[in-house]
This record gives sequence, C-alpha cells and structure tokens, in this order.
Amino acid sequence: MKYVIQINSSPYASRTGLIAYRFIQAALLQNHQILQVFFYQEGIQHACRYALPPDDEINISRLWSKLAGEHPIDLLVCISAAQRRGLLCADEVRRQGLADDYLAEGFRIGGLGQWLDASLKADRCLVFG
Repeated sequence: MKYVIQINSSPYASRTGLIAYRFIQAALLQNHQILQVFFYQEGIQHACRYALPPDDEINISRLWSKLAGEHPIDLLVCISAAQRRGLLCADEVRRQGLADDYLAEGFRIGGLGQWLDASLKADRCLVFG
C-alpha cells in the first residue's frame, strides 16, 4: 500500500508527529511505501535544523532526517507555512540576503500542489494533528 502523511502540529505542542513517525516505521517494516510526508501549519517545526531539545527528550528533526537518509521518502515542507514562521531553504536565504538556512537535512520546501500530486498517487492519505 502507498501512503502519504500530513503533519500539522508542532513537535513541542503535541506528540502526533512522533506518532506519525512511528506509524511510518511500522508501515515500512510491513513493506508499505511512504510516498511523502507533508509538514504543514505548525508541523513545519519538525524541519528546523537548529531545534535543540534537552538531552532527555527526543530530537524529532534528527529522526526525520535519519529516516529520509535510509528510505526514499519525500519530506516536503509547505513553503507558505515555512516562510510565515521563518523557516527558509537555501534558495530563499540567498534571495533574502541572509547568512544561513534553517531547513534540516533530508527536508525540502514545496507546495500544496506537490502534496496533491502525491495524494493522487497514494492509496491512503493520513493526517496527524
């Protein structure tokens, strides 16, 4: 089965992102395919490169980056939601004349059109948060 996942909530306001991550791990173990994880609204905070939770807490950004490095999963961050919250990719950083981008490894910026396209290719769409 092919899945696309949407995450709407911050990793610090809700555990839904971690639940989505664990669902994806279980789905991959069952040989299901995850076409895309779309981070929307406050969910874009999962993609923050410089988020540094205390050592006794889970660093969800690193978990997502590791997952994307191990599996062909598209971690897509909504461009509109990201720009509103100051999460910029390298291209936008250059355009704005800033020094550094804040997007964690394995994530990329995209739009709702890409989410819709992935949704049309999937058997199931799940929304967390």
